[in-house]
Amino acid sequence: MYPKSLPYLLLLPATLFLVLFFLYPFTLVAWQAFTTDTGDFTGEFFQEMATHWKFNTAMLNTFLLVLAVVPFQMVLALYMATLVNGMTRGRDFILYIWTIPLGISDLAAGLIWLAIFEQSGFLNSMLHGLGVIEQPVGFLGYQNKGTIFLAIVLAETWRATAIVLVILVSGMGLIPKEYAEAAEVFGASRWQRFIRVTLPMLKPSLQTAMILRVILAFEVFAVVVALGGTNLPVLMSEVFTWQYELRDANVAAAYALVILAISIACTLVIMWALRVPKGARV
Repeated sequence: MYPKSLPYLLLLPATLFLVLFFLYPFTLVAWQAFTTDTGDFTGEFFQEMATHWKFNTAMLNTFLLVLAVVPFQMVLALYMATLVNGMTRGRDFILYIWTIPLGISDLAAGLIWLAIFEQSGFLNSMLHGLGVIEQPVGFLGYQNKGTIFLAIVLAETWRATAIVLVILVSGMGLIPKEYAEAAEVFGASRWQRFIRVTLPMLKPSLQTAMILRVILAFEVFAVVVALGGTNLPVLMSEVFTWQYELRDANVAAAYALVILAISIACTLVIMWALRVPKGARV
C-alpha cells in the first residue's frame, strides 16, 4: 500500500524545477518591466518600447517569419513523416539523416547558410562558375531585405523541421494499422485514408508540434543575426540590443514579456483549434 503523499513527492522535483527556472526568473523580469530602480510601479518602459522606431518593424518581421516558416514546416514535416512511416527498408537510416539538424545549434545553422549566401559563398561561386554572373552579388546586403528574409526562412526550415518530424513520426507510430486497413477494405483511397484516419488520430501530435514550433519561432534570434545582422530586426534581437548594447534592462524585460504574452496567446489558440476529445490517444 503506497502512502497518499507519494504522488506529491513524485511531482516535487518537477515543481521545484519549474519554480526555480521559470517562475522565479519570470518574477524578476516582470519586476524589471514594471518598476523603476527606486521600486516605483510604472508603465513607462512599455511606452518607451512601443514608441521606439524599431518596435513595429521588429514585430512585423517576427510575425512574417512565423507565418512563412511554421505552416511550411508543418506541411513538409507531415509529408516527410508519411514517407518514413510507409518505408519498409532503410527507415531508420533515412530518419537519422533527416534529423541531423537537431544536433546543430541556431548560430551554427545561421553560419552554414551564411557561407552559402555571402559574397564569397557557395551560391556566388556556383553562379559565377556557370557563367550566370560576372561579379559577386550581395544577397545579404541591406538593400536586399527580401533575399535576407528568404535566406532566414530557408535556414529555419532546414534547422527546425527535424523536431516536428520526430514528433509526427512518433505520433504516427501510435496509430493502429487496423484503422487504415479497414478503411482500405471499404474502398477508401490513400488520400481519403490520410484525411479521414491519419490526420484526426494525429491531432495530439500535431498540437504538440505546432505549439512547440510557434513558441520557438517567436524566439528566433541567432539565425537572424547571423544572416541579417541589424538589417532585419525581430523581437528577440531587440531584447539583446536593449539589454547589452543600450544597457536598458527594463525595456529589454518589457520586450521579453511581450514575447511571452504572444506565445501564450498563440498556444491557447492552437490548443483550441486542435483540441483533442476526451479519451483520444496521445
